[in-house]
Amino acid sequence: MPAGSVPQITGPAEVGSVNLAAPQPNPYKDTFSTGIGKRPVAGRVAVRAPGPKQGGLGSGLVGDFIGDTANHGGDDQAVYAYGREDLDVWEQHLGRRLPNGFFGENLTTRGIDVNDTRLGERWRIGDQLVLEVTSPRIPCSTFRGWVGEKGWLRIFTEAARPGVYFRVITPGTVGAGDPITVVRRPDHAVNVSLVYRATTTQRELLPELLAAGDDLPEELRQLIADRAGFDLDLDS
Repeated sequence: MPAGSVPQITGPAEVGSVNLAAPQPNPYKDTFSTGIGKRPVAGRVAVRAPGPKQGGLGSGLVGDFIGDTANHGGDDQAVYAYGREDLDVWEQHLGRRLPNGFFGENLTTRGIDVNDTRLGERWRIGDQLVLEVTSPRIPCSTFRGWVGEKGWLRIFTEAARPGVYFRVITPGTVGAGDPITVVRRPDHAVNVSLVYRATTTQRELLPELLAAGDDLPEELRQLIADRAGFDLDLDS
């Protein structure tokens, strides 16, 4: 996918598939097992807040597996979503089929640009489940090895279409075909793609993230303070 490419996205917004992982050996990292290879499942899956990253339940989806709980999972990474439209463009770029769940996403969406979601944006999925945008996905060595493409982390990063993590606001169940309704769209313009670029290749953009105000997670506030060379009142 050339840097800056934006797939054509048409509605309605919905869940294309719900994807879960079983443990499998991880030859790409020191962790014994990985859950990156998720596969679509039938029926409905319960979603709840998993608790802290270390010592919690890992994934927000019941039945899903996360191997590296030091860096993945927990309340602020409870659910990961990626757009089918983006996967379709990556298929063309890589010249091979990428099934739903291949990027490790719990939800493969249709009809909504997940990379244009804003920090603090809330989705209602189906009748009850409500999720809130927290951050972009940052690729790791497991993702690089799993895709198996030379220079993959650079290619993926330059595209700045990383997909989005959510926290669980209202627990519920999710299934393929559930409609996605944006029930809160913040006034600021700090979207997932901007956050990703600011925290990876364009550090000069970090101060722009402050426009998110109370929707800016504490972890990002601290990152801005550490890397941009100025102090923030983390208690404000």
